Amino acid sequence: MEDARIKAQKDAQGWASVMAGNVYRHFKGGLYVVQGVAVHSETAELLVIYTSEDEPQKMWARPLEMFLSPVDKEKYPRAKQKKRFEKVKAVRDE
Repeated sequence: MEDARIKAQKDAQGWASVMAGNVYRHFKGGLYVVQGVAVHSETAELLVIYTSEDEPQKMWARPLEMFLSPVDKEKYPRAKQKKRFEKVKAVRDE
C-alpha cells in the first residue's frame, strides 16, 4: 500500500499543477475553485478539493474520477454540459 500512496502523491501533484486555482462550473450551475488534489489516506484515491466561488468557506471533496466524469444524460437529460465540471476560467494561460 505504501508504494500506491507514494505514486498517488506524485499523481496528485501533477493534477494539482493543472487544476488548482481554476474555476469550474458544475453542470447544475454553481461555480467552484479547485484548491488542490489530495490523496485518501486509506485507499490512495485522488480527491479534488474545491470551494464555492461565492462562499469560499464551503469546502468539498470529490473523487477525481467523478469530478472529471461526463454527466449522466439518462438521469439528467436536460443537462447542457457534457462533463460534470467544466473549466470556465484558468489562473494562467495553458
